Amino acid sequence: MTSHARTTRIGLISDTHNLVRPEALQFLAGCDAIIHAGDICNQTVLDALAQIAPVTAVRGNNDTGEWAAALPVHATLTVQQVTILVVHDIADLGALSGDLRGEGIGVVIAGHSHKPSIAECNGVLYVNPGSAGPRRFKLPVSAGMLIVEGAHATATLQPLLI
Repeated sequence: MTSHARTTRIGLISDTHNLVRPEALQFLAGCDAIIHAGDICNQTVLDALAQIAPVTAVRGNNDTGEWAAALPVHATLTVQQVTILVVHDIADLGALSGDLRGEGIGVVIAGHSHKPSIAECNGVLYVNPGSAGPRRFKLPVSAGMLIVEGAHATATLQPLLI
């Protein structure tokens, strides 16, 4: 009998700007964990997400006040054999490291731009789930899903509004 790595589903959300869409909650239902990449704007957003799964969140440039003071600017978590770095603005990565893969980082989750994207560079998977909050310009309203199996991670993006 062969053993298979357990699949861990991590919901990715960012830039909610104080809006918890029912479509986002429905998309995230059943996740093992949720990562919020900042610009949350109110503790009630995190409370709503925590009803679904444990939440790792970072502070975005619009997260101010006493409730936000406890949020880190960046966070690292390890799921199975994948280490995930969470930041709000990808531009802030420069201050952290030149060689993320060498430091064991396999995935970087960032928000801020409101532009959903998945890219791989130098062995690191970069995911921006886009914005799940109020629509900005003509950018899509979206969230993402990170699937971790052992040492392997893949990501998908999901439009929340048509």
